[in-house]
Amino acid sequence: MSFSELALHPLVLQALTEGGYTEATPVQAAAIPAALEGRDVLANAETGTGKTAAFLLPALTRLALSNESAPPLRRMPGAPRILVLAPTRELASQVTQAVRKYGKHLRLSSVDVVGGMPYRDQLRLLSKPIDVVVATPGRLIDHVQRNRIDLSTVETLILDEADRMLDMGFSEAVDFISAACPVNRQTMLFTATLDRRMAGLAERLLRNPVRIAVERTAANQARIEQRLHMTDDLGHKRRLLHHFASHPDVGKAIVFAATKRDADSLAEDLVQAGHMAAALHGDMSQGQRNRTLQRLRTGQVRLLVATDVAARGIDVKDISHVINFDLPRVAEDYVHRIGRTGRAGAEGIAISFAGRADRDTVTRIERYTREALAVHVVPGLEPRPRSERFNAAPAAPRPASSRGPRPAANANKPWQKPGRTEGARPEGGRAFAGNKGGRAFR
Repeated sequence: MSFSELALHPLVLQALTEGGYTEATPVQAAAIPAALEGRDVLANAETGTGKTAAFLLPALTRLALSNESAPPLRRMPGAPRILVLAPTRELASQVTQAVRKYGKHLRLSSVDVVGGMPYRDQLRLLSKPIDVVVATPGRLIDHVQRNRIDLSTVETLILDEADRMLDMGFSEAVDFISAACPVNRQTMLFTATLDRRMAGLAERLLRNPVRIAVERTAANQARIEQRLHMTDDLGHKRRLLHHFASHPDVGKAIVFAATKRDADSLAEDLVQAGHMAAALHGDMSQGQRNRTLQRLRTGQVRLLVATDVAARGIDVKDISHVINFDLPRVAEDYVHRIGRTGRAGAEGIAISFAGRADRDTVTRIERYTREALAVHVVPGLEPRPRSERFNAAPAAPRPASSRGPRPAANANKPWQKPGRTEGARPEGGRAFAGNKGGRAFR
């Protein structure tokens, strides 16, 4: 279905045409008509399916049509009409860019309110009337409690990657924000997974929603070749990582590590080996994260070692490989990680390292993706036979980081339960010179 058939505002259509967008994706074709009618929407679709446009295009259209039919009353500073919640700063920044792209002919004001950014800049922007606020929950609540943002004027509340927000411990924060918005608002909830937790959140926030589910397609899967490498220990994983980091087929790659400390350690190790590498994780300020991503986009960084904070919301179109140095605990996160490659119609390769302790995780991933991971080996770096592994010396511990102790992550987050910290869970064709081998889970 083309966008011209979806009753969008002419100025929104003009922006889409100028951006080269003509055909709506399945989630857009399903969500936009319902959202234009003012209905609440519960959409379940994977990353890379066009969810951002699915909720922004109708929200901006309704706002523009409302302004034309009845000029708005005198607007108060810091009182948005559209509020978009996102789990991470990167995703919030991406949504803000989309607001400005799709609404560039509408003369709308938009602000992103995220942690890690100077308060002075945000206060300056919030001192004026604003139409759209894109925010992460923590910083938004901070401004609400200090009476810098008034949510009583919100007409449309949108939750992007709602499942990720729950994973990060923001359930009570979302309830707090929802309660501060008008009861008669329109609410749209977009999620990649729909489990019992999400069903409970939807029941609390939505009123008689239109339900949309977009299944993963074979065409989307075919763009990403998935490979599994069995490993003996941490040293074996590091040797494999250096092999792929030096391989000529690997252009830009994202390497996923389980913790912030591991990301720093692996990045330092790669830099010492002569690679253009950098770490990306939640302990970095927003300015540092933005600069690191810009260096990745411009080619100053080739290997980005990241925690799951990078699994969603990072849109770098020329990532050739994703390497799961550590497998994610949740199968859904695996899909979001590998979705960083194979974007915009390109082909990508996802490589995962797994030891014997990861066999249940691999099984969960294969069940979730409904696809077996093909096992590969690199000549000279094959996993040892089981008997040799049992007789081998114990693996060396992961090296400690020089970053020092970290303060409590929930020091100023009153909505979080005692003992729960925002960072408690780990962050979030071509062939190499290797051949497929048998699975080594024995």
